[in-house]
Amino acid sequence: MVRLDAAEADQQPTFLDAPGGLGSLPGTLTEMHAEADDGFGLRAWLVLPEGASAERPAPLIVIPHGGPQRSWSAWTWQWNPWPLAARGYAVLLPDPALSTGYGQRMQERGRGEYGGRPYRDVITLTDAALARDDLDPARTGLAGWSFGGYLALRTVTRTDRFKAIASHAGMWNLEAFQADSAMHAYFHKIFGDPLTQPERYEADSPHRDAARITTPMLIVHGGKDYNVPVSQALGLHNDLKRFGVPVWFLYFPDEGHGVGKPYHLRLKYETVLNFFDHHVLGQEWRRPTLL
Repeated sequence: MVRLDAAEADQQPTFLDAPGGLGSLPGTLTEMHAEADDGFGLRAWLVLPEGASAERPAPLIVIPHGGPQRSWSAWTWQWNPWPLAARGYAVLLPDPALSTGYGQRMQERGRGEYGGRPYRDVITLTDAALARDDLDPARTGLAGWSFGGYLALRTVTRTDRFKAIASHAGMWNLEAFQADSAMHAYFHKIFGDPLTQPERYEADSPHRDAARITTPMLIVHGGKDYNVPVSQALGLHNDLKRFGVPVWFLYFPDEGHGVGKPYHLRLKYETVLNFFDHHVLGQEWRRPTLL
C-alpha cells in the first residue's frame, strides 16, 4: 500500500505499513521453473510446509489461478495457500499460458485454447515439482477458482493422477455458459459464435468428457455468481451423480463469483481441507463443524 499526492506529478510513492503484524508463515516459499512443450519458460511458486524433507515428503495440492489474465502475484482470500500449508500440504501455484506479467507471447500461446496449452503447462509444472524428493507424488490433489476452477474440470476429464479435485466457480458446459454469463461478449470475441463455430466450444468444454471422470470432486459455488452462473455447478453435479463419481457440493446462496464473508471463508477452507484430508491422506471423513 502506498500514498500519492493527487495534485503532484513525477513523485515517488510513500510506502505505508499494513495495520497489525504479519506474523510468521507456516512454511516457506520458493520459486520454480520448467520448460513448456513449445520451449517457453514457465514459472510457479511452491509453498512448502514446515518439516517437508526427503524423509518426510509432503502431499501436494496444485492450485492454478483464476483469470485467466492474472498471475500468482498476490495472496488473496479466495484460494490462499497458507491454510493448506498449516495443515501440512505443499502447494504449487502455477502460472500457465494466458498468465499476465510474461509478455505478449504468453497470451498468444494460450488464446482461444483454454483446455489445451494452459492445461499442459499446469501438468508440466506439476511434473517438475514432483521431481523433488521433499514432495510425495502418490499424494496429490488439485483445486482452482474461476478459470482455475475450469482448469480443475479440464484436468479431471483428462487424467486420474490426482487423488481428489476441487472446482470453485468453474466452467463446465462452455456453450451453455456463454449464453448465461455476464461475460458473453468476452467469450464471443475469443471463441466466436457457437451457432457458426460450435467446434471451438466443443473442443474445450469439459462436460463432453464427463463419462471419463473417476476422481472424487468437491464443487464450490455461489448462488449470485453472474460471471459463471450456478447452473454450471448444477450441471456438473448432475453429470457426476449420473456417472457415479463421488461428489460433494458446497453451495453459498448469497455469495457471488468469489466467497467474501469471513464466516463463509472459514467454512470453505474447513470443507476443502477435510475433503483433501479424506481423499489425499486417507483420513476418515469429518463433517465441517461450521455446517
